[in-house]
Amino acid sequence: MFRAALQNVDLFWVILFYFTFDPESGCRSAAADSCHEVKTAYMMRQIGPVELVPDRPRPDESLRVCIHPGPSCCTSKMEDNYMAAVRSETQQKMRSYSFELKYLIAGHSKAYHETFESLVSFTSNLTSTLFDSAYSVLASDCRPLLLQLFSEVKHHLSGDSDSSLENAVRRFYNDLFPLVYRRLLNPGIGHISSHSFATLSPSYDDCLRMTRQDVSPFGLHPHLLVSSLSRALGPGRALSRLLRLAGEVVNATDRALLSRECGRGLVRMQYCSHCRGLTLIRPCTGLCINIMRGCLVGVSELGVPWGNLVILLQRIAATLATSSNHNSMELALLAVRNHVNDAILHAQLHGPRITATVEKVCGTQVAAPMMTEGQSATLHAPIRATFVTSEKLAVTASPSAGAPAHQGLLVQQQRSFPLKGSRGDKSRSLKKLSREFEGSIQRYQWFFSELPEMLCESEMEVEQHTCWSGQDVVESYAGRVVGSSLKAQRENPEMTVRNTDPLLKGAKRNLEQLTQELLVELGWESKASASREEEDAGSAQTDGSSGDDCDDEDGCGASGEESALIPGQPVSSKPPGAQQHLSNFTPGNFLSNVEDLHLLAAALRCRSWLPDPC
Repeated sequence: MFRAALQNVDLFWVILFYFTFDPESGCRSAAADSCHEVKTAYMMRQIGPVELVPDRPRPDESLRVCIHPGPSCCTSKMEDNYMAAVRSETQQKMRSYSFELKYLIAGHSKAYHETFESLVSFTSNLTSTLFDSAYSVLASDCRPLLLQLFSEVKHHLSGDSDSSLENAVRRFYNDLFPLVYRRLLNPGIGHISSHSFATLSPSYDDCLRMTRQDVSPFGLHPHLLVSSLSRALGPGRALSRLLRLAGEVVNATDRALLSRECGRGLVRMQYCSHCRGLTLIRPCTGLCINIMRGCLVGVSELGVPWGNLVILLQRIAATLATSSNHNSMELALLAVRNHVNDAILHAQLHGPRITATVEKVCGTQVAAPMMTEGQSATLHAPIRATFVTSEKLAVTASPSAGAPAHQGLLVQQQRSFPLKGSRGDKSRSLKKLSREFEGSIQRYQWFFSELPEMLCESEMEVEQHTCWSGQDVVESYAGRVVGSSLKAQRENPEMTVRNTDPLLKGAKRNLEQLTQELLVELGWESKASASREEEDAGSAQTDGSSGDDCDDEDGCGASGEESALIPGQPVSSKPPGAQQHLSNFTPGNFLSNVEDLHLLAAALRCRSWLPDPC
């Protein structure tokens, strides 16, 4: 028994000595007599027709990638199939890693779009109640003008490159002026019917539209509306543009094609060991990193500009998540109602001057035919209430004035409010949504820089004492691991890297251009500080010299709160009492319940100088 054990020990040492001093035979041992394991792996991975795999290893001088002087289980056709398979496998792995990022971007793009759309729709309905209550003679004709204005606001927030707030506001006031001129300033001109009004004198209306900016019937209020919306909606528009570009960049990396040189390197890394019968050995880490960095050099080049985009997205999300700017966007939209009302009041206060100027430019319009007493009462009733409102700006009215009108107006306002919740009720608030997005996107700041290493980690799941070097079985990789930049890849020992994919070049250029453009646009770039100071100084002079045309209720006083959110802009002092009527209303929870709507109605009634003050 002892002798048998001694013989087994001697046999063990003989076998160990044989494999130690004849490593070539060790490498061939798995496939010395058969290619059965190679055929099984070829079939299981569905690389190609299994008939291409030889039954026994044999020399093949036609091999171009897995070149080996001894017998091989591979053929040139198998190499072609290996290259197609390894390219597809690598791109599929890249898509699997980027899937979560694509889902994050697409999901939050949709959530922000719905939130912005809900805000704008609510504001549009709220502004319509101004005409239904205080200017009913204008309501039917102003409704399409408001829909067009807020449609442009939606396009602006969605990042549409063709949208322009300035053009939208100019068009709105140009179309509003003929209505105000005929029905409020000179109610005896034309009929109150929308059909007769539209056909009475189109050339005269065109003259009114063309001369609106020269006559300036609405004072500085159109300019104040553009300034307020541009400043408050800027972060939301920038966020939409960045999210759209982020989605395009991720899609570009998915569509980028791997070069043939990359395919050769991937075959040598992953499948040349199969030709030697070694189907289970893993590639060395250094080999994998060099080849993956060479294949994805265009993706790695996106690392720095993508990181800058993520930082900018975080900064914008943090700006939207802070309570001050959160209120700024929503209050700027809600204040459109007040800006429009103040503009109409300004036209009424300066009616004689406006009429005299218009008659000089456009001529005198003939008065309309006599109306019945009921039509006259219908026409002039809301106008008298509006002029009572105007007189209260100059003199103090008695406390009891307009009490009956106020009761009817409040009932009418409440009926005009959309008491049923919209889609915005179910969606997350802007503040909560932005906080969630800020934390989620941070994890992907270095996604493209680290993608080659992430792909190699999936290849290194099993820890082994030996690895495949691309040529043979070794204990460790002897080559030099180079960096991921295009310049560093010129010295890649595993493959020749000449250039990057044109599609990824374009994505990198778009990233750099948009982030730089938005930094300047938002006032977050140091080189734009000089121009911003000049603009702020000009804006301060304009606000300071506006006199009665720019009251704190017009939004001039709110500029300090909004500007304070953008680094580099001075904080202007806010007049005492500004926004005091909105202190009990939280815009982030708009449309949450009927009581909030009533609070908002009361607050806006105080701010818009409707017939009965608070």
